Amino acid sequence: MRSVLFSFVNRVSALLLVSSIFLAGCSKSGTFHSPYGVFLGASPEDLEYMKSYETIVIDGQLFSRSDVSELKKAGHTVLSYINVGSIEEYRQYYDEYSQYALDVYENWEDEWWVDVTAPEWQWFVVHELAEDFRKKGFDGVFVDNLDVYYHYPSEEAFKAITDMLITFKDLGFYVSINGGDVFVTEYLERFGSADGVFDAVNQETVFSKIIWDEKDKFDEQDSAEREYFQEYLEMVHENGIDVYLLEYTKDKRLTRKIHKYCKEKGYRYYVSGTLNLDAGEC
Repeated sequence: MRSVLFSFVNRVSALLLVSSIFLAGCSKSGTFHSPYGVFLGASPEDLEYMKSYETIVIDGQLFSRSDVSELKKAGHTVLSYINVGSIEEYRQYYDEYSQYALDVYENWEDEWWVDVTAPEWQWFVVHELAEDFRKKGFDGVFVDNLDVYYHYPSEEAFKAITDMLITFKDLGFYVSINGGDVFVTEYLERFGSADGVFDAVNQETVFSKIIWDEKDKFDEQDSAEREYFQEYLEMVHENGIDVYLLEYTKDKRLTRKIHKYCKEKGYRYYVSGTLNLDAGEC
């Protein structure tokens, strides 16, 4: 799974006011100290910590309807992670759907790209996963691994992905796509609007870069890669789509740079100092 988010920001005193509004913090008060937080490794025991974040992304399979209700009553927008383009070996449904696995997901040895054109997979994603999240009361879904279309492009895959996204919208969800720039760009080129299909794009590593052969080692993104994603996100935003950044760094200077950029552009962002997804690590 490519999307891994966690906030670690500790500001110097001159930046405390700014960070309390825009940066992911460690406050456990009832007020929202950050507009965006993703806690895919969190459990129901972490609900109190997550109450500092306005929009929250969690793994919906780990939370009950009452957990979601508690967050929503406190004013949070709650999205569930949903993996459309790959399948993880630790999921309880892996054995049943592993027959649709394609190739191993680079840097994630327990995860496989999945054949999104398989009707059985599409039915499961829509009628079991997404429907379960609807019943639990989630406001939306955080759709991961649409980069499967980059690795296995076909008209059938494009249609399958589009159909699943439309169904998510029909269920009443706010739909945020994590990554998937090739699919998103092609969709907008074909149809000119994302209305009725998706609402937001979350893009990872615009300013930061993961060093995969060392645990929690990060660097600054290459300029060409950064410029590509900045141009892409501007195009997305100009089409009326919400933009979120997901960055990995322990560098406070780079974090300030990310903050300034997002404030100027009107984007939301989340900075992680680790590839872990547990709530409470700062």
